[in-house]
Amino acid sequence: MTSTLLRGRTLTFLRSPDSTDDHGAFRYEEDGGLLLRDGKIIAAGAYAEVASQAGEGAEKIDHRPHLLLPGFIDAHAHFPQMQVIASYGAELLDWLSKYTFPEETKFRNAQHGRRVARLFLDELVRHGTTTVAAYCSVHKQSAEAFFEESHARNMLNIAGKVMMDRNAPEGVLDTPQSGYDDTKALIAEWHGKGRQRCAITPRFAITSSPEQLEMAGVLCREHPDLHMQTHLSENHAEIAFTQELYPWSKDYTDIYEHYGLLGSKSLFGHCIHLSEREADALSDSGSVAVFCPTSNLFLGSGLFDYQRYRQREKSLRIATATDVGGGTNYSMLRTMDEGYKVIALNGEKLNPLASFWQMTRGNAEALSIANMAGTLDAGTDADIVVLDSRATPGMRLRMETVETLTEELFLLQTLGDDRAVREVYVAGKPTKSMMVGSENE
Repeated sequence: MTSTLLRGRTLTFLRSPDSTDDHGAFRYEEDGGLLLRDGKIIAAGAYAEVASQAGEGAEKIDHRPHLLLPGFIDAHAHFPQMQVIASYGAELLDWLSKYTFPEETKFRNAQHGRRVARLFLDELVRHGTTTVAAYCSVHKQSAEAFFEESHARNMLNIAGKVMMDRNAPEGVLDTPQSGYDDTKALIAEWHGKGRQRCAITPRFAITSSPEQLEMAGVLCREHPDLHMQTHLSENHAEIAFTQELYPWSKDYTDIYEHYGLLGSKSLFGHCIHLSEREADALSDSGSVAVFCPTSNLFLGSGLFDYQRYRQREKSLRIATATDVGGGTNYSMLRTMDEGYKVIALNGEKLNPLASFWQMTRGNAEALSIANMAGTLDAGTDADIVVLDSRATPGMRLRMETVETLTEELFLLQTLGDDRAVREVYVAGKPTKSMMVGSENE
């Protein structure tokens, strides 16, 4: 099969950077090369060295002076909420009742689900995201639509049919048994098909009965290789209502712990208001706390204490995410810009190298997919984003005074959006440049 040789300034991370000058945490090539074949990165390094391995017929694409990084990873988003984003004036529980649940009712219509799945993945790719952990609606056909679209694009994505059997309108409810059966059917059909990965997805304790959480635990025991994703400790009213529904519990986290939902592939969206006991429980189990800054700010939910969670004696595994549609942008650049501000309000800073580690290798490690995505290492899947630090007049002007790679990354994080994303490769194939006009279809 024909090889593709990419040329540009390549950047990939080896570990979490400790400071703005922690050069041992990453590999950067000013004149770098990536050799792609069969959807994989075959070789990476200095361009001259990689080019010598390319062979005669390799297609050569020169992206200089742009940066080539691993494609961004979004650890928590709701694809049925594209038409909910930018809905005014509510906190979490009211927002779900007023906007989200009525919108998700539409996804019983398979054709609607297929249209939105296509537009959702278009939007992610446009913003440089090549992998997402997605919530579908309660309807099995919404997950089928998502996986069909994702598989057609050969994207590495994680998704699940939401399980919810109470405290919501009839049009978005299943039952403990139907939620189990639909999830089992999706696993049989889609998990491991191409690059697709299924997730067990109880929405949160408020919308799942004890019987349903029990069934979610059964699924986790039957399929220990699957991800489990849900929400935890986002909003004070949510926490209080949850404790009313489960009065026997020590705290919110104890409910999920009781039903066997904690573990190294368990992704808990938000985790803003954790007690020390809860943080210890997540740490001890290797569970992942998912930081969703634009959503937390938009809904007024609170400030995720990123640095404290990372630095405490029992540190937490952390991922970052857009949380569309509570989140206000599809871009991981915009997400980390808002994350920087949340962390600043907590009296800390997040250095730019750590931001880009987080949305690439950091999120890959949190999702247990670093063997496939999140780096430019040879042997991994060829999911790559090409970033232009001079994409807008304002960025071009600011770049005149930028002197270091770290400063350039911070500029991209602070001012960058989809306009800074020049190209996106999914399994080695250029994707963004193929999408012209799709938003009008």
